[in-house]
Amino acid sequence: MTALLGIDCATDPRKTGHALGELRSGVVHIIRCATGTKKESPAMIAANWLQQYDEALIALDAPLGWPRALGNQLSNHKAGRVIKIEANQLFRRVTDVEIKNRLGKQPLDVGSNLIARTAFAALTLLDQIRQSTGRPIPLAWTPEEKERWRAIEVYPAATRIAHGASDVGGSLAGLGELLDCSAVSSIMKKSKDAVDAAVCAIAAADFLLGRAIAPLENETVQVEGWIWAVERRKGPNL
Repeated sequence: MTALLGIDCATDPRKTGHALGELRSGVVHIIRCATGTKKESPAMIAANWLQQYDEALIALDAPLGWPRALGNQLSNHKAGRVIKIEANQLFRRVTDVEIKNRLGKQPLDVGSNLIARTAFAALTLLDQIRQSTGRPIPLAWTPEEKERWRAIEVYPAATRIAHGASDVGGSLAGLGELLDCSAVSSIMKKSKDAVDAAVCAIAAADFLLGRAIAPLENETVQVEGWIWAVERRKGPNL
């Protein structure tokens, strides 16, 4: 069985939510959830939970790359010189534009927003999990790839909207047919970060089931990253 580990990333380990799920008969069953603590870092939690699984998909709620145009423009830029490119092209990724067009939700601009620090923290966390487990954990681009442990970028707001649920952070309303959190309900009530991590686990299931929309062009998104989310639906139905 493939472990579905949703991680709601944050710069503060105590706000980094984790939800470990398993896909059974089309429903994601969350069997463990937690946030980081002073004694147990997010990477430690992830590594400890995943060690019993031969296959795992880690779904991180954070940008995992920066706009390609931003890197190209800044590599030779000098102070005081104009940047001759439209701001949205500079600061937004291809996937950010696609999510806005498809689902009507604009992700934060990793090139010009504080989300950049969360992105940096997420990449550090993923590398720490690699070091702790000895697994390479590459980014996944298709469900059929052979690497047993992989990671993807997700966006809980996009997952909620696509499944017909309300765009409310820390909420599972409208996702009941996709998710069973009965084993960890007491923890979920205390942590919105763990709740959002559970939504990340739904996005992981969408990817494995081949429901998430793939990019049309790979060269740019392999530099910038890609948000995996399904098409908008009238109601939840994995």
